[in-house]
Amino acid sequence: MTDAGTLPAGHAPARPVTVALVDDDALVRAGLGLILGGSTTLEVVGEAADGAAGVDLVARARPDVVLMDIRMPRMDGLEATRRIVATGTSSRIIVLTTFDTDDLVLDALRVGAAGFLLKDTPPPRLVAAVHAAAAGEPTLSPSVTAQLIARVSRPDDGPRRSVARGRFDALTEREREVAVAVARGLSNAEIARELYMGVPTVKTHVSRILAKLGAENRVQVAITVHEAGLV
Repeated sequence: MTDAGTLPAGHAPARPVTVALVDDDALVRAGLGLILGGSTTLEVVGEAADGAAGVDLVARARPDVVLMDIRMPRMDGLEATRRIVATGTSSRIIVLTTFDTDDLVLDALRVGAAGFLLKDTPPPRLVAAVHAAAAGEPTLSPSVTAQLIARVSRPDDGPRRSVARGRFDALTEREREVAVAVARGLSNAEIARELYMGVPTVKTHVSRILAKLGAENRVQVAITVHEAGLV
């Protein structure tokens, strides 16, 4: 994640990043609105009180980023994320949760969420996270790596590990190295320095990895790497 209060290097937006808020708690929505509205580089374009309304809002407003509560009545954030991603929209979804051990978070990442944040994330880091998501970077609370490792190490996840390792058979040795670096949270520039290749070459490898693994984003690549036990 980018440093708190800063934009990702080279990604200063030409227009405000548009954001939709989906949360059943009106106070949470109001708080998020105040935080994001205080930034001249962000614009809140709509709010919704449940997942179903959130799906409609995204279809109508087409925001760059969606802040999505994971646990809501009528339709939870997982199902809403699944439906939004299925439309092929470019809107990137950040799942919000109160607990970093919420199993629904991992499920949301698996179906295409760009990342997740805890609701008590400090305002500057929240703003930075929205910009990072809009720029196509993964947005994760610091505890996510440990959580992923804990999940894939469970005995009942043996079949999932076998499936993940099978998917990696389609990757070249170099692509596997890049995939593991992605799972470690490295940026393209950091991967380029570590693996002694150009940034354009890294981008090409990442694109091929996404296609071969059937992944929507770098977060899903990281999940597959962890499930395969490669990190």
